[in-house]
Amino acid sequence: MSIPPCDVLVVGTGAAGLTAALVAAERGASVLMLTKGHAPDSSSWHAQGGIAGAIGDDDTAALHAGDTERAGRDLCRPSAVHVLVEEGPERVRELITMGVPFDPELSLEGGHSRRRVSSVEGAATGWAVTSLLGRRALRSDRIATIEATAVLSLLAADGRCIGVLTPEGPVTARATVLAMGGAAALWARTTNPAGQIGDAVAIAVTAGAAVADMEFMQFHPTVLEGSRLLLTEALRGEGATLIDSAGERFVDELAPRDEVARALVRKGRAFLDLRSIDRSRFPGLMAEIERSGFDPAVQPIPVSPAAHYTIGGIVTDLNGRTDINGLYAAGECAATGVHGANRLASNSLLECLVFGRRAALAALDEPPLPASLRDAAAHEPAAPPERVAPESLREQVWRDAGVMRDPAALTELAASPDPVASLVARFALARAESRGVHYRIDVPAPDPAFEGHFVLRPGRGLALEHWT
Repeated sequence: MSIPPCDVLVVGTGAAGLTAALVAAERGASVLMLTKGHAPDSSSWHAQGGIAGAIGDDDTAALHAGDTERAGRDLCRPSAVHVLVEEGPERVRELITMGVPFDPELSLEGGHSRRRVSSVEGAATGWAVTSLLGRRALRSDRIATIEATAVLSLLAADGRCIGVLTPEGPVTARATVLAMGGAAALWARTTNPAGQIGDAVAIAVTAGAAVADMEFMQFHPTVLEGSRLLLTEALRGEGATLIDSAGERFVDELAPRDEVARALVRKGRAFLDLRSIDRSRFPGLMAEIERSGFDPAVQPIPVSPAAHYTIGGIVTDLNGRTDINGLYAAGECAATGVHGANRLASNSLLECLVFGRRAALAALDEPPLPASLRDAAAHEPAAPPERVAPESLREQVWRDAGVMRDPAALTELAASPDPVASLVARFALARAESRGVHYRIDVPAPDPAFEGHFVLRPGRGLALEHWT
């Protein structure tokens, strides 16, 4: 299959990819979007809680920044946080103007000092936002989308990324934006779609891009036991409580997610009690709970943590640029340092909107591809096999790199033939402390010596860097 060159190639159809595509198209670029699944089935589509943004009368960007940095455990990149909280309110207001039907009241979630989370029906925000952005992309005559197409590798020539290789052949572009989501489906217990196994990191590392913070996987505390149905943090913001088998509360429900997840693991069995809250604010979620066989009006719901959000990824600057010319990354597959060691609830969709837009604007500055490079891409290189994550690997990652980590198990995982699983373990071994979502049972406290970002750059080992 021959696919004509485009100005901007966007890999991924979640909130970051759609934002990048729409911004580029609105400025006259020809855009092609690729996804290995179907366009709606992204992590963004499944996102529940909402979008954080200081739009309330009692809120400010400075307060949002402070909450973000506290949750991030002294590891947030200050410049990235500044961009997120300063540009965030405008991005939220743009969605309101577009017609996203946000609830009339802002929600409160763990780690936030103000009600600043904009949500749709309490727990349908990702669906509402990506559906709207997706419809706008479909209406654009400058955006084309190809589904069910895996990206096997990057195409590079003369030190520049010129597109990607797919099973159907090469796709060339003057700028390539990876917005492929994270790696949480590498863990057996996860909230993510099955395809979210870190493909962006795998292909970027192979091409020579730097990656960082791969030890930081955020585990969402309240996921319906035996499923991947996430019970949004907004429920706890409205007063839902976490109780043990005896019906006793055992944790501050609105503490940062890393603390709550560990408390649930230590407890062994836990339940989310929704009986006292206004469940009518979450109609879709209540219906899903009932379809799973539970009645939230009469019984506490069994919950346990699951891998939810990949904090690390491909190293970028504040405009999505990687260290490979012509290659950009945005959203969950990127590592800007904005989340530090623990993402503040509902900052992820905001990150997609803010940094997806920035990546698109920067990508538009890339020069056209010389004819020689377009022609060179027509000579297809040998295609690597499509990466898969068998259940045995997912079980190993859950066992060896879960909420509580043992260095002996991490050492075993570091030898995995899977490149992303191995990276997670290598980074986790290097960070010989406990910080945020990364908890080592042998060193259960943070160490000031590790207040930096572990980065793997081509030709070098893991090194601790300090980002401003």
